[in-house]
Amino acid sequence: MEPNPGIIFYTDALTAPELVSFAQRLEELEYDCLLVPEFFGREPFSTVTHVLANTRELRVATGIANVYARDAIVAAQARQTLAELSGGRFILGLGVSHPPMAEAHGLEWVPPVRKMRGYLDGIEQTQVQSPPPAEPAPIWLAAHGPKMLGLAAERANGANTYLMPPAHTRDARERVGDGFRLNVVLPCCLCEDATIARKIGRAALSIYIPLPAYQEQWLAWGFRAKDLEDGGSDHLIDSLVAWGDVAAIQRRMSEHREAGATRIVVSPFNPETRVPSPHWKLLEALVS
Repeated sequence: MEPNPGIIFYTDALTAPELVSFAQRLEELEYDCLLVPEFFGREPFSTVTHVLANTRELRVATGIANVYARDAIVAAQARQTLAELSGGRFILGLGVSHPPMAEAHGLEWVPPVRKMRGYLDGIEQTQVQSPPPAEPAPIWLAAHGPKMLGLAAERANGANTYLMPPAHTRDARERVGDGFRLNVVLPCCLCEDATIARKIGRAALSIYIPLPAYQEQWLAWGFRAKDLEDGGSDHLIDSLVAWGDVAAIQRRMSEHREAGATRIVVSPFNPETRVPSPHWKLLEALVS
């Protein structure tokens, strides 16, 4: 039996009661974990705290917390505090994000691996003067390139990949080694109409396609420059977004598992509304 996936969802679109209801229903469905993104909405650690306080078993992660948004001392405090108060259900997900995010915080962009290594050093060196949890909260790094994957394997408890084909998953597994947690974040759309599914995929990926870090990875994994034009080719969208009926989506999930993914983290798109909202038909089907 395949392990239940995790979920990453744009929770900023939900009201506070909707957020609690969403998390509690994921818990009832026995999803592995909920990853809370960081954009320009709610502060992610506050959001994670609220979710943890209103659930009993669901593991909750920052997915991911931008290392330019807060220093390593604050991250170390949050890591220990939430691990303690949640009884070990918190996961600290970290990522270097992209140059525009560093600039938005008035900070200079630093080469990603150097930045993350220094940040992890800062977390490890911080002595938090509060009751320690039974176990430190795991750290998961957003990692795509060989060097960041290597750093994750060396210093973290897991790695998250996003918008990558199964071939990348296979390579990532070889780089991090056996037994290391490799989460593959997979956009999924329960929609059998190719035109509609691709339109939804292009809209969701529109903020990522122009980013050089993603373009570099896609070109390295066999896509052509032409695939990155006009919102992304059908080939690019079909390779990165699992769409179709439930069986088609499950087949794509299996491709990543067979390539070495420890866990699939589903990013669910809802084809029934323009407003970001959970697509329960998909979410229930994936754990039935």
